[in-house]
Amino acid sequence: MNLDGAGNPLSESEGALIAHTLLGEGLPREAKDHLWDAGLSYHLDEIAEKHLHEAQALAPGHAAVLIGLYRFYFYKGRLAEALEVAKLCICKAARENSLADDWRRVSAGDAAFDRYENILPRFYLFSLKAYAYLQMRLGDLDEGHAAANKLVELDPTDKIGAKVLLDVLERMGQDHDG
Repeated sequence: MNLDGAGNPLSESEGALIAHTLLGEGLPREAKDHLWDAGLSYHLDEIAEKHLHEAQALAPGHAAVLIGLYRFYFYKGRLAEALEVAKLCICKAARENSLADDWRRVSAGDAAFDRYENILPRFYLFSLKAYAYLQMRLGDLDEGHAAANKLVELDPTDKIGAKVLLDVLERMGQDHDG
């Protein structure tokens, strides 16, 4: 399956904005240093990953660390590991937004999903988009489709671009029919 047109669900700029604006608060300096060092040593997988795990040990569950781990695994093509981090991000974002712990039970009125400038709900949406995308990439098309549909329900104006995932699924269905 080719989802290249769907792009990275948590792009460089989105991840940086979310991590800096909302999630950098409360991050211990040493954890921040490990995140920085992980970025500098990105080309050295073992060293970069060691720094990410050190940051995680110092700030377990901190969103900036989770985003760092997610992006590392995603860009290294370690999609199953990226999916596990996306799940952690959904859980964290659900807690931060006082949402149900199961994304299937979240409704559009549960948070200000329609206000793109509200970073907490946006973090939730982007985490769910990453989850949907990775499910599709890893072959669980039904789960990816359900999550993408939930995104469209939560964000009907499609500010985060979930419809592109549904478009990919639709084109795939046409390819198999013809």
